[in-house]
Amino acid sequence: MSQQVQETKLQPRGPANSTSDKKAFSRKSTTLSAPEQAPDDKIEWVRSIPFFAMHVLCLAVFWVGWSPIAVGIAVVLYSARSFGLTGFYHRYFAHKAFKTSRWFQFVGACLGNAAVQRGPIWWAAHHRAHHQFSDTEHDVHSPVSQSLFHSHIGWILTRDNYKTNERYTPDLLQFPELVWLNRFELVVPAVLTAALFSIGYALENYAPGLDTNGLQLITWGLVSTIALHHSTFCVNSICHLIGSRPYKTPDDSRNNFIIAIMTGGEGWHNNHHHYPGSARNGFRWWQVDVTYYILVVLSWFHIVWDLKPVPDSVLSNKDQN
Repeated sequence: MSQQVQETKLQPRGPANSTSDKKAFSRKSTTLSAPEQAPDDKIEWVRSIPFFAMHVLCLAVFWVGWSPIAVGIAVVLYSARSFGLTGFYHRYFAHKAFKTSRWFQFVGACLGNAAVQRGPIWWAAHHRAHHQFSDTEHDVHSPVSQSLFHSHIGWILTRDNYKTNERYTPDLLQFPELVWLNRFELVVPAVLTAALFSIGYALENYAPGLDTNGLQLITWGLVSTIALHHSTFCVNSICHLIGSRPYKTPDDSRNNFIIAIMTGGEGWHNNHHHYPGSARNGFRWWQVDVTYYILVVLSWFHIVWDLKPVPDSVLSNKDQN
């Protein structure tokens, strides 16, 4: 069934954001003021051990080896979970750029959650805050106001940012299943890990010619996870440092073709900051946006609908400052 939700309008930073924020968060809402203090940048190193351990465990590829099916599964997992992040965590949960049914909303949330980038409410809350305070001292991951390391990795390891700032997501808190998924964020990744091991074990015993096993599939699944982590993080860090700026947004967001390819279209970051309410980030025909293409195909089958377009005034640069 379709579900109408109340959205949160963030207080815009400047003239270039005012139009786009109204488009992205257009219903009855609460205007949020800046925190009294900048975010606490202190990294909780002990709590961060699992995050760094996942990186170290990727070295197990030298022990378990590789096989075509292991690498293939890693690629499929990267692509599918990337869409879960870009299509649902970002364009749907954070920006409400299209509509879908409640059941498919949960499917998309689980797909994004499988990427091990925490829950959908946590993700959307931080991203909405990023748009409100982009590249200011209150931005949780800005390479302009803070260090490159902090914007890329450090921010997710700090005490303040472990929390879900629920004041940004009243529209998402009305769904118990999303609240549950946000609270028990490791359930889906654990199920995926068990499934990979089971598939690998079965193939090892019933199709030994494929030269794979459970540990190999888990390891390559982990490699896929870490690769997806850093491609996503590059949008926060590199896309505020390197690339073109066709729109003069108040922040330092940039378009980066390479990161757009890595992330299914998220690298068109300056476009997105100029008009975040659209279901597409690649405004021009040549700006490859795989996430948008998938959403269009899903709309043909009425699985998603009401994809918010980029207005002609934006495409013709009439809104450019």
